[in-house]
Amino acid sequence: MSVKKLKHLEIQTEHEADKLLIEKVIASGQEHVFRWWNALTENEQKKLLSQLKLIDFALIQDLIDKYVKENKHTSQKTATLKPPGIIPIPQNDLQKTRAIEAKGIGEKAIKSGSVAVVTVAGGLGTRLGADRPKGTLPISPIMGKSIFQLHAEKIQAIMKRCETTLPWYIMTSINNDEMTREFFEENRYFGLNTDNVSFFTQGELPVIDLQGKLLMDSKSSIVTNPNGHGGTLFALKEKGILSNMKERGIKHVFYHQVDNVLIKIADPIYLGYHISEGAKMSPKAVQKINPEEKVGIIGIRDGHLDTIEYSELSDEDKYARNPDGTLRFGMGSPAIYLLDVDFVERINESNVKLPYHKAVKKAPYIDENGGKVKPIKNNAIKFEMFIFDALELAKKSIIMEIIREDEFSPIKNDKGESSPDTARQNMINLFGRWLKGAGIEIPTDEDGNVKGVIEISPLYALDAEELKSKVNKDLVFNGELNLQ
Repeated sequence: MSVKKLKHLEIQTEHEADKLLIEKVIASGQEHVFRWWNALTENEQKKLLSQLKLIDFALIQDLIDKYVKENKHTSQKTATLKPPGIIPIPQNDLQKTRAIEAKGIGEKAIKSGSVAVVTVAGGLGTRLGADRPKGTLPISPIMGKSIFQLHAEKIQAIMKRCETTLPWYIMTSINNDEMTREFFEENRYFGLNTDNVSFFTQGELPVIDLQGKLLMDSKSSIVTNPNGHGGTLFALKEKGILSNMKERGIKHVFYHQVDNVLIKIADPIYLGYHISEGAKMSPKAVQKINPEEKVGIIGIRDGHLDTIEYSELSDEDKYARNPDGTLRFGMGSPAIYLLDVDFVERINESNVKLPYHKAVKKAPYIDENGGKVKPIKNNAIKFEMFIFDALELAKKSIIMEIIREDEFSPIKNDKGESSPDTARQNMINLFGRWLKGAGIEIPTDEDGNVKGVIEISPLYALDAEELKSKVNKDLVFNGELNLQ
């Protein structure tokens, strides 16, 4: 059955549904994806059609019209911007008392079984020189435990402490889902009950070139990219995770990105503040290192809570200081959130659509001759949703400030800042501070880094308080300490 000729190429299909799909693709101006149709095997043709079937061509056309033809930017200029009210790091007796009360509320919720963890783990460690899920990378200072294992041990420790179940939902991508599942199976889920660990994939969007054409990564497949961490909110519904949570009685979801090795999973103090204030979506915040740090800041934009991209800040706002010398807009986002299940459900049921953000990147592809091309300059446009765009939909939020050195050390780069090396050192330094607090002498250099190497398993001590109750006070640090 002939559908349309493309440069003397006759596209053949036997099924009416396939014919309609092909016509839709051609009507969208993307007929080039069929360039090699007659050279494909039947299975390859099915593969291509299956991929095309998942694409919302109306959405893609809207994005092309907006960001390619009209060349609009994703960000909007800020009309009014104000610092948000935050729950500060406790300094005085009143603040410390509030934190203790919040911890009690949070621990009660965890013990009741109403809390779950969602880990966003859809990326590959390509920038780190590894073509595998980032969570599988060995990272602990002595044992070389993977990032996933460290998170798993924290979850185990919380469950033991609170005598409860803490379900773990891991959001993967089409590119790494199979590898992630195999990794957990090979490692026997790190001792966790398989009934309490679930995997689900986030949505994908095609990647387009700078003229709005779909890029191909083979003659039978299109280049795709995960639809951003904002897609988590919709994948939870689409993949049946929300239903599973409701069956389990889950009310609160602790959300974090996989690559933060210092994450305080299901932090009870944070949870307690969130619950006591009746919040629906709440971010943690960390003080920016300096005005130039390229991190989104949490603020009040046009009357609602939002995360403002670094590039949107005027120089006046970027360098503005409070009377005490701190940055006026200095609350950076470490991408840690608490979300209520009923809030995520409401977003899905009300058909809320988060905005898409445009990112111009380099993306390998095949050219019209079928040859592989690895571009040396930006050639592609990727579209992503950001989870922080849901903040304005929450009727109530709390913002809790954290200490960077205690809770935030992401792995983004192969070398230098935010690399595996800095993550390991930050872990060692954290353990060193815990030991010092327990009365153990730990030498440090002029930069404050521990002289030596330390690893403390979450199964031995989840925090400084637990370590203090367990460690031998007569311990002498000889340059290496491994507490498992």
